[in-house]
Amino acid sequence: MDRYESPLGTRYASEKMLWLFSADNRYRTWRKLWTALARAEHNLGLPISADQVAELEAHIDDIDYVVVAKKEQEVRHDVMAHIYAYGLVCPTAKGIIHLGATSCYVTDNADLIIYRDALRWIRDELLTIIESLCLFADRYKSLPTLGFTHLQPAQLVTVGKRACLWLQDLMLDLDELDFVLDSICFLGSRGTTGTEASFLELFEGDQSKIDEMNRQIAAEFDFQRLFGVSGQTYPRKFDSRILNVLSSLSQSCYRFANDLRLLQHMQQIEEPFAEDQVGSSAMAYKRNPILSERVCSLARYVIVDAMNAPLTASTQWFERTLDDSANRRISLPEGFLAVDAILLLMKKIISGLHVNEKMIENSVKNNLPFIATENLLMLAVKKGKDRQVVHEIIRKHSMAATACMKNGEPCDLLERLAGDTNLGISIEEITRTLEPSDYVGRSVDQTETYIRLCLKRIKGS
Repeated sequence: MDRYESPLGTRYASEKMLWLFSADNRYRTWRKLWTALARAEHNLGLPISADQVAELEAHIDDIDYVVVAKKEQEVRHDVMAHIYAYGLVCPTAKGIIHLGATSCYVTDNADLIIYRDALRWIRDELLTIIESLCLFADRYKSLPTLGFTHLQPAQLVTVGKRACLWLQDLMLDLDELDFVLDSICFLGSRGTTGTEASFLELFEGDQSKIDEMNRQIAAEFDFQRLFGVSGQTYPRKFDSRILNVLSSLSQSCYRFANDLRLLQHMQQIEEPFAEDQVGSSAMAYKRNPILSERVCSLARYVIVDAMNAPLTASTQWFERTLDDSANRRISLPEGFLAVDAILLLMKKIISGLHVNEKMIENSVKNNLPFIATENLLMLAVKKGKDRQVVHEIIRKHSMAATACMKNGEPCDLLERLAGDTNLGISIEEITRTLEPSDYVGRSVDQTETYIRLCLKRIKGS
């Protein structure tokens, strides 16, 4: 307890994401990369034996972190420290580890592998959330609720239709996520400045063997493509693409959580609240939307974190500079861990949403007289009234009724309108316009159609 620990690790992120970015996974991946390099070089005729490759394979998991730490203190180079430690447990293969490669062969390719696997994990979590939100939207597709524009009461929508707005944001994120996954490439082993000069020497000028070596290594880690060209590193521009999609997903979750906080304020829809959960240490009655607030908090962090990548990518010098390293060690893993935490929260919230239908109905009932005025205007015009005159009559009565309501009096708008002979509309005619489902437009059909599209998309994934 006497050392700082990241809350992303201790409180928020999943075990899966923590493992993906763990030291064990990273350095085992380094050893897998060294093994893959040796195997490809062996396959292509370099003086590396099958026994040496087998020895490397057998000791991938045999990492002595004490030895690594001691060596790194001495040489001030993490990759060389790990090469040294690997050589101690692979004495036969010691002399061919890292042959022809530069440090970025293991560091950058390992990063790409981890980021790819983390994006796949996020995608799976996102699909679960989308499916859960589809079920919610379908369940409440016909429940009228007050719409809001400018956060002021507007025409009715349905609870399910509103959920489709949240869904659509997430579906756009899924499209973007798939694009990033489809575009991710392997670096391969390109040498110190990306020219592959060391391998040109090793393979005695046979360029086809260099290309084949890189293809074999990439295929071993399930990559179909390599970056066309590189300096010593893969293009840091790709980090921008990764953090941008994490930011985009965070924005969508932020929007959902913000809406839910407002809805919980109105006591219409509430996030799950455990039986023994305490809302406030002082105010025992409180039921605070802490999960949604946490989503907003973490999302805000990711959105800001995404600025690291473009600032780093735009300041890379020529073939390589190291001022990216410290930033990337923090910004990329923490971006992934934070998004992972957000998605865990989203799953929990959506699966346990509580809809207070009576509160929603009361809100609709209180606002329906004002919402119905557009239909009443059309009815009066059909009876031969001047549209502009009717509009002004309704406006004046609406303002007067609103003023009374602000003084604590009940809404008497309908009675005012029925009593105005200039409108020529009876109270019976007005009452017939007060069915909430008449004011939701195509909300139900839109919801059903969009849910089908979403489910078709994710089922085909």
